[in-house]
Amino acid sequence: MEAIQPCLTAVVRKELLKHQDQDVKVLLATCFCEITRITAPEAPYSDDVLRTIFRLIVGTFGGLADVNSHYFSRRVAILETVARYRACVVMLDPECNDLITDMFRTFLEIVRFTWKNTTMNLVLSFPDHDFCYFAN
Repeated sequence: MEAIQPCLTAVVRKELLKHQDQDVKVLLATCFCEITRITAPEAPYSDDVLRTIFRLIVGTFGGLADVNSHYFSRRVAILETVARYRACVVMLDPECNDLITDMFRTFLEIVRFTWKNTTMNLVLSFPDHDFCYFAN
């Protein structure tokens, strides 16, 4: 962790997290997925920073509707990493219920991948969380 600390700090700078360019957002989400993969099962950021990161990651899933996008494969890789390394379960810790709802809506509307099912099953099967509000 000590060796990658400068990288962990650099990618959470406000000017990057608030950047408006969609390409920057996808590339930053890719970085966070790799950080998640490397640091799993530990979360290297505070709950507030994690929430911002998850908002960024969930926001990239909407781009999966555009299979001709030059970042389509990166978005698929982000979804795959979220499922494979169970990052979606970490979303339950900082209580990102609104982001989980957004993620599920996006999945149900546009995403048709195996990783979607894995991610949704992980979240729904996680004990001690009530997701009854999805019906609203």
